[in-house]
Amino acid sequence: MSAPALSAEKMLEWNEKTSRKWRALFEQHPHALALHCDVMGTNDVAGLVHHFHMAELRYAQRIAGVPETPLDQVGKDLEASYGAHDRACAMYREFLADPDFDWQKPIEFNTMTMGRLRSHRDTVFIHAMMHSIRHYAQLATLVRQNGIKPGWPMDYLAMDAELVGPESGLISPT
Repeated sequence: MSAPALSAEKMLEWNEKTSRKWRALFEQHPHALALHCDVMGTNDVAGLVHHFHMAELRYAQRIAGVPETPLDQVGKDLEASYGAHDRACAMYREFLADPDFDWQKPIEFNTMTMGRLRSHRDTVFIHAMMHSIRHYAQLATLVRQNGIKPGWPMDYLAMDAELVGPESGLISPT
């Protein structure tokens, strides 16, 4: 029997599901994008969302070996930021669909906080996914502190858990 493992496909699925839910929240509460936020030197939630969506895109471009999009070439508005996210996810899906893609190939790149690094493509991919999920968790705290309740479970458990029994109405997996 094999040990449980979280596949790259499941990581990407969780990231995309989480992203869709947050986009819907921002469309319903556009004022949330203007909430104060100081994570990574940003001034507001829109800046934080831009930060991690651009990280997703730039990591995908690093993995692909193509030039990175400059940070200032993508606006911080919802459409532009989510456009960067969507482009990144499309690239990740292409990599994952290619059975000959060399995930162990080392790549070199510059980071905002640690300088120049060398790492394997698989490590960079997992980092990109976890980086976004971590920032979504920070967003959850920020919006809740400002009276906006996201209204969905954000834990990975909600990816395939089924509600059963009389307590089923406590949370909604959607």
